[in-house]
Amino acid sequence: MSEGSLPPESLIGTSAPRVEDVPLLTGKGRFVDDIRLPGLLHAAFVRSPHAHARIAGIDTAAARALTGVHAVYTASDFRPHLTSDRIPMAMAGAGIRFHAEPEVLASAEVCHVGEAVVMVVAEDRYVAEDAAELVEVDYDPLPAISDPRDGLAPGAPLTRLGTEGNVVAAQSVAYGEVDAAFEGAAHVFRETFDLHKGGGHSIEGRGVVAQVDPLTGDYTIWDATQMPNRAHGILCDVLGLGEHQVRVIAPDVGGGFGPKFIFYPEEVAVPLAAKMLDRPVKWTEDRSEHFLACTQERDQYWDIEVATDGDGRLLGIRGSLVHDHGAYTPYGMAVPYNSATNLLGPYELPTYRLDISIVLTNRVPATPTRGAGRPQGTFVMERFMDRIARELDRPRDEVRRRNLIPASAMPYVTRVVTRDGGAMTYDSGDYPECQARALDAADWAGFPARQAAARAGGRYRGIGFANFVEGTGRGPFELATLRIGPSGRLMIATGATAQGQGTATTLGQIAAGILGLPAESIDVIPGDTLHAPMGFGAFGSRQTVNAGAAVHEAAMELRGKLLLAGEHMLEAAPQDLELADGAVRIKGVADKAVPIADIARGLRGQPGYAIPKDLSPGLEATVNWKTPAMTYCNGAHVVELEVDPLSGGVTLLRYVVVHDCGRMVNPRLVEGQVHGGLVHGVGQALYEWMRFDADGQPLTVQYSDYLLPSSTTVPSLEIHHMESPTPLNPLGAKGAGEGGTIPAAAAIASAVDDALTPFGVRMTQLPMTPERVRAAIAAG
Repeated sequence: MSEGSLPPESLIGTSAPRVEDVPLLTGKGRFVDDIRLPGLLHAAFVRSPHAHARIAGIDTAAARALTGVHAVYTASDFRPHLTSDRIPMAMAGAGIRFHAEPEVLASAEVCHVGEAVVMVVAEDRYVAEDAAELVEVDYDPLPAISDPRDGLAPGAPLTRLGTEGNVVAAQSVAYGEVDAAFEGAAHVFRETFDLHKGGGHSIEGRGVVAQVDPLTGDYTIWDATQMPNRAHGILCDVLGLGEHQVRVIAPDVGGGFGPKFIFYPEEVAVPLAAKMLDRPVKWTEDRSEHFLACTQERDQYWDIEVATDGDGRLLGIRGSLVHDHGAYTPYGMAVPYNSATNLLGPYELPTYRLDISIVLTNRVPATPTRGAGRPQGTFVMERFMDRIARELDRPRDEVRRRNLIPASAMPYVTRVVTRDGGAMTYDSGDYPECQARALDAADWAGFPARQAAARAGGRYRGIGFANFVEGTGRGPFELATLRIGPSGRLMIATGATAQGQGTATTLGQIAAGILGLPAESIDVIPGDTLHAPMGFGAFGSRQTVNAGAAVHEAAMELRGKLLLAGEHMLEAAPQDLELADGAVRIKGVADKAVPIADIARGLRGQPGYAIPKDLSPGLEATVNWKTPAMTYCNGAHVVELEVDPLSGGVTLLRYVVVHDCGRMVNPRLVEGQVHGGLVHGVGQALYEWMRFDADGQPLTVQYSDYLLPSSTTVPSLEIHHMESPTPLNPLGAKGAGEGGTIPAAAAIASAVDDALTPFGVRMTQLPMTPERVRAAIAAG
């Protein structure tokens, strides 16, 4: 079905109220820690205080003797119940030299501070924590690698004993004759970038509750995860179970932002303990554990140069990227690859080569957080745009405009190869118009007067902007099952998951418009492997694109069946029928209608009575929407700010966004995603910094040290929408979950440079802390 053939009853494009809000706002949400089962026990973990060490011995006697303790487990206790020494979570990827997978509990070596070594299970969490303090672990410290650049040095100590080296993967993203482009260039500019991105820091930490049915041996696991189907698959593998023996449920999840689509050792330890004790077991991550053991995104080091012609048009970019991957590889090399491919942004780049070194370090594993490497690539390109403008003495907007891909070139096939081997193809969009609208909305032309007035008053005001493109709707597929029973209620089951972004509202809204049902008669069951045995969940700004398309197609299938049944029951031509108010009715004849509930009841059949030959039993449709390719959203951010040159503090004054995510299903939800994404972007730009010392010891393990944006530091956001529907799905929709994050740091850096033009400042590090701003002023 093409994107232009939505039925006339469609609710696409309306800001339907969120159906999730009432239970969440009245304390009736059901998060993992809200699950209380009879006989529930509680777990705590003993975690390594060393970044790298051998485990010489473990003494658990005192912990086992504590009243209220039910079990103290080490790796040797778990190993007989596992199919392998390490958790099979590796993901395929070009350039990977070896896989570094964790154990459920470390047996002989710990590779980062916070790695789990011992599990304690007790009557309550307090006793479990007290018992964990009594466990004595004898460590032999080993040399640690904290900075990935140190891991590249000849003779550097290994971050993991017995591996082939510290470079776990190496890859080049390259096309065209880049060296020739540089030889013939009018201008060549080189930059080095030190780019940090922190953790997810969702309002709810990780958590797992597990129980095992004593009769069947089947596992039920409540998991605060973005990807219950992946968790299900790994659990079946590592525990040697059939798929029917494991059910994973993602209940209400208080934010994900990337770290929760990673599978963790605790997700095996808790179910295994429940099996061994024949009691349900719960573990809830505390904030200290979130800093020490939850994955983060962290550091990239770029050494890169750009070649242009005399007018500032791009000829080529080449350089290297060193990526801190942490101690293990739980999610392949997605982050640095996204950085490398997203660097192109909305610009025409004739030649390109980036050599990527992905280095293991003795820090907690690095995996995607919101943006997933794309903000770093965007930062590099947008900083180059500002550098070109400054060196050639051209307006920043003009330099970008000269390099933007024109709307007439869509679909635009880049020369970058995506992870699945296809060409990265921008499907739709008008990038020059998007930039123009953003600059107009922000009164870019009137800023020099505002800046002059501020300078006259002793204030340093600047304006900056950045463009971005984001690949969304990553496949390979997503499942949706729609079923209507004699109650007349519609059940939607999907592999998509909910972390507060309005999944139930979005999917219900799509189906309601097609089937003529009120929102209150629709029940959405996201992230439950019993109801949706296949699927991929939440990541990569994909759920509206994939799960939404699956719901749309399944709803259209049910719609056709309902109208066909209406033909039989109302004896009317199909063109004379409509779906509305929970019934199939004859248009314009209010009393000529049959409730959908009655149709569902009829299609269940009765013994001895035939169902019409052209109708199949039941009202159910299942669609696995297989996305043909990623679809690319885009946008432009403009920020106005002031910098105090004495303190280095940055105050954001105004923030304008023009955002194009194709056809919007629910504009209010889109704006919520952009707002939330921007907060992450502001954090990356100015505040969030997960620091480690040279020995791999984390230095920022509480929020007094690790700073987050707040209501006083994030300005009100002005959002303007463009809609360039994609032809790649029936909704015409693109993803919107990360567009607020991706260009934010680049736009803010551009504005900081502009504010501090008298000092010759060029910001090349993230975050731009007051100390770094002052240092840049001194260097300038």
